[in-house]
Amino acid sequence: MSAAALFVVAYFVPGVSVSGITAAFIAAAAIGFINATLGAIIKFFAWPLRVLTLGLMSLVINALMLMLAAAIVPGFRVDGFVAAVLGSLLLSVVTSVGGWLLSEGEAKK
Repeated sequence: MSAAALFVVAYFVPGVSVSGITAAFIAAAAIGFINATLGAIIKFFAWPLRVLTLGLMSLVINALMLMLAAAIVPGFRVDGFVAAVLGSLLLSVVTSVGGWLLSEGEAKK
């Protein structure tokens, strides 16, 4: 699901690119791992800023995590902070909608 969402992001956000399906799967795994480890730690310690900015700091943190994943995964590129913010925002929306659609399909069975 996340790999497909990365292709959607790469299609719609200038500055985000994925070279192929293998890079998309590796990037999706890296993004998940980074968000579950380093992202969780940073979000925990940045909670005062997140409260102060009414959650907008979370967008910055997610963008930085996306840029970190792009730095370590060959074939996945994010050119600039604006592309990272737009990419992380769209990635969140696409994975949420996709997860909702898949869970609706499961509920109908």
